[in-house]
Amino acid sequence: MGVEEEYLLVDAEGVPTGVADAAVRAYERGGGEPADEGEPGGGLEKELQEQQIETGTHPCVDLAELAAELRDGRRRAAGAAQQAGGRLVAVATSPVPGPTTLSHGARYEAMAQTYALTVREQLTSGCHVHVSVEDDDEAVAVLDRIGPWLPVLLALSVNSPYWRGEDTGYASIRSQLWNRWPTAGPTAPFGSVQAYRDTVAGLVATGAALDPAMIYFDARLSPRYPTVEIRVADVCLRADDAVLVAALARALVETASRQAADGFAPTHTRVEPLRAATWRAARTGLAGDLLVPPTLTPVPARDAVAQLLDHVRPALQDSGDLTTVQELLAGLWQRGTGADEQRAWAFEGGLPGVVEHAVEATLA
Repeated sequence: MGVEEEYLLVDAEGVPTGVADAAVRAYERGGGEPADEGEPGGGLEKELQEQQIETGTHPCVDLAELAAELRDGRRRAAGAAQQAGGRLVAVATSPVPGPTTLSHGARYEAMAQTYALTVREQLTSGCHVHVSVEDDDEAVAVLDRIGPWLPVLLALSVNSPYWRGEDTGYASIRSQLWNRWPTAGPTAPFGSVQAYRDTVAGLVATGAALDPAMIYFDARLSPRYPTVEIRVADVCLRADDAVLVAALARALVETASRQAADGFAPTHTRVEPLRAATWRAARTGLAGDLLVPPTLTPVPARDAVAQLLDHVRPALQDSGDLTTVQELLAGLWQRGTGADEQRAWAFEGGLPGVVEHAVEATLA
């Protein structure tokens, strides 16, 4: 598995600042590993806006290795940002209002022309977990079975309560803003690789996506690597929470693959309940009810997380991850989600104070 994290770049006052291009150049001038489209991990990459930057881990098997890679990536990105006159912060939307500046490139310009305000206001940062699979048949079988559990991963990662200087009332406003894209969100079962490919081709043909890389499903077949890519989570404030999300994502993929091999059918057939479950997770995170399969009826968040853990327990035991996941969950319950921490900091010192604390937590 591997993890890609998107971060916000801010100035000394906590305002988003467009220094991504300068940060990447500074990183590579200093001998940093350049991003390679064919080989995951190691480099720094620009994103849609100049106020963002992305890192990715190399493929990892062990959670301790993944944690070390995530922390190293954050440290490298923070150093590059500092050289460019900015600071790195792992929040999924900016607490402080600020500008967006489109990154250079013909593809980004085409996106801005086609999707207009959706692009201009798209300053959001996510966490994408890649889990390797044998082939596309296994990948689609996994996609068809993990969808009902993905909102629980979102609830564990929520880290975007503020938008344009206001408390939105959501724990993850990022997910609501992201779903403006015409290809974003949960999906119904595809049933076959050909059906998945036909769906992607149809979306590109209609202009809903410029190319397959703009297929923004909550989980998809990666257009770059032989993986299932789970994209539902906010970027996590703390590296420990990113490790937790990745471990559970890998266990979900393994569990779904075993279910498919054993002939278990998907538990959902329609997308509408999944959209409701995603909205519920975005609205309250771990502070309210969540919808879990097979019925997708509301249960307290602690119960929902416990049910997810039970669902993937055999996979976690087989990978040796169960104890680590339990410890990471205990830490999350004790301190709260990124959204919880941001709101606590805002109560103490206002929104600029949120950014100051978050900059420190990013590298903790």
